[in-house]
Amino acid sequence: MVHEHKVLTTHQIAQIGWPSVRSANLRLLQLYRWRILDRFQPFTVSGSAPMHYVLDTAGAAILAAEDGLDPRKLAYRHHTAIGIAHSRQLAHTTGTNGLFTTLIARARHPAAQERLTAWWSETRCTSIFGDIVRPDAYGRWHDQQAGTTEWFLEYDRGTEPLTKLAGKLGRYHQLARASAITTPVLFWLPSAARESGARTALAAAHQSLDDPTLVPVATTHTNAAPPNNGDPAAPRWLPLPGSQSGRLPLAGLTRAWPHLPPVSPTSAQNTATPGSGLRPPPPMPPNRPSLAATSEGW
Repeated sequence: MVHEHKVLTTHQIAQIGWPSVRSANLRLLQLYRWRILDRFQPFTVSGSAPMHYVLDTAGAAILAAEDGLDPRKLAYRHHTAIGIAHSRQLAHTTGTNGLFTTLIARARHPAAQERLTAWWSETRCTSIFGDIVRPDAYGRWHDQQAGTTEWFLEYDRGTEPLTKLAGKLGRYHQLARASAITTPVLFWLPSAARESGARTALAAAHQSLDDPTLVPVATTHTNAAPPNNGDPAAPRWLPLPGSQSGRLPLAGLTRAWPHLPPVSPTSAQNTATPGSGLRPPPPMPPNRPSLAATSEGW
């Protein structure tokens, strides 16, 4: 998971597979000493940032051995992996990853009737769709009552013009036509004001598409669903042009787009990225079906 998604914080790693942050820290310290993982702590003006983990050389060798590969042929370089510590994209990457680790943590609850069945990183999305569009992530969420929802994520931190943000819809429209698969696009915005402006720009761009139904769109902002502000599954998503029911939960978005065909919960789980040489494990459950673009989804 660390290799697939570049960098994960202590809290995010605990959300994925540990009962507590303390137990995760004990294991992470061992992995760091064995050079399975490397770590760094970003500077903050106030307080202290959590520890951030990336894949280290011994970890890359283990992943290569699992797939029967020569470590030299892996798409891994330690200086590149640890270089994200100085990247302007660090907050964007950890913010995107945090949405998905929150979904995994929610699904791990003993009474949960939901699960995350696919989580593709920006790198994986780029390797598959990059000639047309570059989503920040792709996900698939299965709810036993409401069914399965799949989506492309655009995680916005308010750093680019709204016209550029809205212009992405044209490329998603091109992808839908080329693939004959309609996949919703979800925009996560940093504030209510940013979401309001984005919805105006997105609505204009959406209406200008030849067939707007090929690009279902919904938006939210960080504080849209208190007290669970960071929970993507909460009732926080507002479809375009709007919903009589107000903001909808992630699993409820299918009601906003009744023209979409039912989605299989398992046909797009994490599998090998073309050219990566690795098969990162899917978040839940731990099986590896083959990658295929089908009429049911990616």
